[in-house]
Amino acid sequence: MPNQVLKPVDSSRIHPLLAHHTAGLGADRDDIRGAIDRLIHNLVNIEDKDGKFLLRLDDGRVLDTKGWNGFEWTHGVGLYGVYKVWELTGDPKAWSIMTSWFEARFAEGMPSRNINTVAPFLTLAYLFDRTGERRFLPYIDRWAEWVYNELPRTEEGGFQHIVYNSVNHQQLWDDTLMMSVLPLAKFGLLLNRPHYVEEAKRQFLIHIKYLADRKTGLWFHGWTFEGRHNFANALWARGNSWVTIVIPEFIELLNLPEGDAFRDFLVSTLEAQVKALTQCQSESGLWPTLLDDPTSYDEAAASAGFAYGILKAVRKGYLPKEFEAVGLKAALAVRSKINDAGELTQVSFGTPVFNTLQEYKDIPLTSMPFGQAMALLAMGELLVRFI
Repeated sequence: MPNQVLKPVDSSRIHPLLAHHTAGLGADRDDIRGAIDRLIHNLVNIEDKDGKFLLRLDDGRVLDTKGWNGFEWTHGVGLYGVYKVWELTGDPKAWSIMTSWFEARFAEGMPSRNINTVAPFLTLAYLFDRTGERRFLPYIDRWAEWVYNELPRTEEGGFQHIVYNSVNHQQLWDDTLMMSVLPLAKFGLLLNRPHYVEEAKRQFLIHIKYLADRKTGLWFHGWTFEGRHNFANALWARGNSWVTIVIPEFIELLNLPEGDAFRDFLVSTLEAQVKALTQCQSESGLWPTLLDDPTSYDEAAASAGFAYGILKAVRKGYLPKEFEAVGLKAALAVRSKINDAGELTQVSFGTPVFNTLQEYKDIPLTSMPFGQAMALLAMGELLVRFI
């Protein structure tokens, strides 16, 4: 394992806003570290005991998207959350969880390729950066080639959101930015293939063109070129949260300088979204699963993603300081939804693009690896404030 990195320091250095917002909550440094440890423990021990959430494919395969031993976007986001914890704390348990997961998947053999199964390779690319482990490189190289050369495209060359159980012909989803576009940018840097980076940037522009709502600044979940519409026009919270997470990650990853036109465009897109988010945040600090429908249930995974993206963007100087209080309120609300067992509660199950808004409101709540990971991201941003 590579050398450990900076660890959090004395909680007396708590950020003033955090001190104000944590009054009465008990969310000091030790509390946050404890929550992170419990989140990770729960993440790797989630079970689908009754098989209710198994994904059964027409070819007979049965995929466990809820447990830790599958190979899906849920695990890809989970791994990324664990990596971010390791990057912040140097926790050897976090390192072991990541490497053990990949070793087990290598032994089983790779899954079929789609938008979502690319997601775990983002973390593998970071592990290769840290270790130089040559065994990792062929996997990263082959999946990167598939994304760039073979992944089905929509009109205008967008990444078609193909998944295990549906080709989603001619469809763009905002989830794609997290699951395949951010990884492609990382692959391009790692493999010294600048055309991958440029393609990732182009994908961002295409998705903004068809998914960002010009009226509100929020994002629609999906777009189809067949009929040319945004399905139910759902301003779905978790889909929006992928955007809030990915834009700061993308700017940081590519080290885009101030004054760069692409950076400026991403920042203005993020600021428009966050301005709208401030108007629909619930009193609890969370956001409803349909952002413009306060009768839909509050959803904690999306709220964790919003907290992370907003706080990081403010810290990095991408967003004005005025938005920090919104992010802190959200992060502390997320902390309140982490129970003693380390489960982030109030998390909606995986959600396809629907044709009616009611279908979004009917998605069941259950613990999921991606919810655990998004909470890890949010708690990590709180932890940064003690450094």
